[in-house]
Amino acid sequence: MKAEITPQEYESFKSFLQDACGILLGENKQYLVKSRLRRIMEENELSTLGELLDRIKRTGRSNLRETVIDAMTTNETLWFRDNHPFRILQEKLLPEFADKKAAQSLRIWSAASSTGQEPYSVAMIIEEFRRQRPGKLRDVKITATDISKSVLEVARRGEYEMIAIGRGLSPERQKQFFTPSLTGSWQIKPNVKSMVEFRELNLLERYMLGKFDIVMCRNVLIYFSADLKKDILTRIHGTLNPGGYLILGASESLSGLSHLYEMVHCSPGIIYRKK
Repeated sequence: MKAEITPQEYESFKSFLQDACGILLGENKQYLVKSRLRRIMEENELSTLGELLDRIKRTGRSNLRETVIDAMTTNETLWFRDNHPFRILQEKLLPEFADKKAAQSLRIWSAASSTGQEPYSVAMIIEEFRRQRPGKLRDVKITATDISKSVLEVARRGEYEMIAIGRGLSPERQKQFFTPSLTGSWQIKPNVKSMVEFRELNLLERYMLGKFDIVMCRNVLIYFSADLKKDILTRIHGTLNPGGYLILGASESLSGLSHLYEMVHCSPGIIYRKK
């Protein structure tokens, strides 16, 4: 990117990004935009942000548009992030569903799943629970979604470099649930991998994923406007089975939706039950 971003270009790009994927860029994030789009601009021989937006408008839902969205999407993640949601899952939710679901089936949605650490962490917790209570929760399916094609490709492979493995994964779980590959990376074992299905999904769009008992939508709503958060959480409510649970990120909360969800205090942590 050769030229500085003008105020008009920045406002236009902010509008494009919010319309495309819901991300609400703050003020004075021009450096972030330049750093994340520099390679894309060079590869497409574009000098200004205005030229990039014009190219996207001309080509519609093209690879360029998706590449830009991919570059601007934050994919920061680690294993067992924030810890307490997984402890709630292990100590409260899995025992509850194991006891009340006669069919032994459990459906979980991991929204904005990035490179797979969250859904695979959930799958590890379920495997550990099964060992403690043999015969329970035999039929579990985790649907993991993200807007980014590139991170979903990484997630589907289930193969991680050592630096990624070390971010939140204990040596004990690494030994139990991964096998070393010839390249020096680590491959998640089939019994964990087979539990998770990865699908491309934009949370702004209508989705038909079926019904779920637990939805984890963590650390993504913070990038959206208040109205968009409310819309997404209302649609998530529609995907939950009666008595199903919603788990949000540590810095996220419900506002104006007390008619749809009731707060459940778990000490530490709060989750939300569908009314």
